[in-house]
Amino acid sequence: MRLSLLFAAAAPLILLAACATAPGSAPGGDAPMAANGSSYGMFLAGEQALNKGRSGEAAQFFEKARVATGDPMIGEKAFTAALLSGDIAKAAALAPGDETASESTKRLGKLVVAVEAMAGGRGKEAQALLANNAVPFPHNSAAALLAPWAAAQAGDVEASLVRPQVRGDRLVDYFGQLGQAALFERAKRYDEAETDFKAAVSTGAPTEMSVTSYGGFLERRGRKVDALALYGEQLAREPDSVVVKAAQARAAAGKLPPAIPTIREGAAQAMLAPAATMIAGKQTQYALGYLRMILRLDPQKDDAWLMVGDLMVGAGDTEAARAAYGHPKPGSPGFSTGQAKLAWTYQNADDKVTALRLARTAAASGDVDARITLADLLRADEQYAEAVSVFDSLIAEQKTPDWRLLYSRGVTRERLNRWDDAQADLRAALLQRPDEPELLNYLGYSWIDRGEHLAEARGMIEKAVASDPRSGAMVDSLGWAFYRMGDFKSAVEKLEEAVELDAGDPEINNHLGDAYWRVGRRDEAQFQWRRVLTLNPDPKIKLNAETKLASGLGPDGPAPKLADK
Repeated sequence: MRLSLLFAAAAPLILLAACATAPGSAPGGDAPMAANGSSYGMFLAGEQALNKGRSGEAAQFFEKARVATGDPMIGEKAFTAALLSGDIAKAAALAPGDETASESTKRLGKLVVAVEAMAGGRGKEAQALLANNAVPFPHNSAAALLAPWAAAQAGDVEASLVRPQVRGDRLVDYFGQLGQAALFERAKRYDEAETDFKAAVSTGAPTEMSVTSYGGFLERRGRKVDALALYGEQLAREPDSVVVKAAQARAAAGKLPPAIPTIREGAAQAMLAPAATMIAGKQTQYALGYLRMILRLDPQKDDAWLMVGDLMVGAGDTEAARAAYGHPKPGSPGFSTGQAKLAWTYQNADDKVTALRLARTAAASGDVDARITLADLLRADEQYAEAVSVFDSLIAEQKTPDWRLLYSRGVTRERLNRWDDAQADLRAALLQRPDEPELLNYLGYSWIDRGEHLAEARGMIEKAVASDPRSGAMVDSLGWAFYRMGDFKSAVEKLEEAVELDAGDPEINNHLGDAYWRVGRRDEAQFQWRRVLTLNPDPKIKLNAETKLASGLGPDGPAPKLADK
């Protein structure tokens, strides 16, 4: 059995070969020295810096080597490093265009040059660069979404209102319509703007971006009631949306509506969806390049900074991640999320004092998400009593407590051996979310482990496994249910499957050892218990495995006299 920290900042699942430092950072630290200042040495120094994630340094080394040699391949390296470091002006200057350059780099270079033109207010130049599908695949979607904003910056109102199209590209269809709505509003063609906004939110699952964009439009038109209704409907679908919560709170308090996005802000927003698509497709260098271009257009775009931070965490560049997470300012919608992610970088580096200090400071603002982060960090540090206190205050403030708060408090109460209270929370959470796999698995496993409600618990776990059959933790729970109910043969089959899914989990390996012992496979049982000790188990599991190995009696006394298999 395993519990996810549902409110914790999730660890990114992406790897990045070349990440970034701040643009213009000087070579230093353990950066390689260029041998005798030679161009080859500079190139090797750039390669090493790039591989270590210091793309600001890499850009400087590659540029020196390029100037010394005129080698176009080194020029491409310098372009890439400058882009990844966020020096878009330099990247635009280095964008390769001659026939010796690789086609993929030339295509990306065209987009970079257009973005830099827009960042410099040169709309006509950008419009010409983006016209007639001049930027090919895979950057054609981003270019198509950017083109109307370039036209707007160039003063070509009619061209700015032409909806972008890329055949078969649903992303361009959807976000192109959203951009067109914003540009109609800029042109004071409000009826046409509302038609587009309504279409964007009329899908089965409207995006947070479309809802906040339309809501802002409604607020600017003096239709606060309509905006609040829109925000409420979205929060019913996605109750954790920090951005929509902030919009709802602003409108409810009667504060000024958000201003119409500037052209640069609109252009940055247009590129966000293609950046997210690159991340989803594991095209992480392209994704980081897109995010750097977005931030060149709109340096205050919090969601882009948070995405950069996630990429940096995935790359193992903790300092760059912390710098990115620290960009959102207090009071902005991204601040609490950034602080939560920042705190978890310290927690994951085993600096629990700093992690809790950051979390406490953020939670002192009263922000709900910041307080949840504090509770999760307290729980991770086994400070369960204080964590329960935080959860108590959060739950007391809600008319209908969020099921995840009930779940988290239930788990924390269970750690304090307050099982009756814990069970009440878990049951209440289950009433809200009867099909939630994590919840079904946790409560079902808890009952199995206590020998309570065995048939019901097994059914719950089977339902959880059916929802998530690739979860080693859930398959382990089902195997352990068979074990507790005396079906040791089925327990072995399921626990072997669980180990295949999650080979490095000490608890699953410990369970499999017990099941092997019960069917008479003693050597394999002892092998599993010895393996448990190599997997950094928690003290309870470690003691359990050591005791079984030392006594030779197995989990429940002597093993049955069955033939070894």
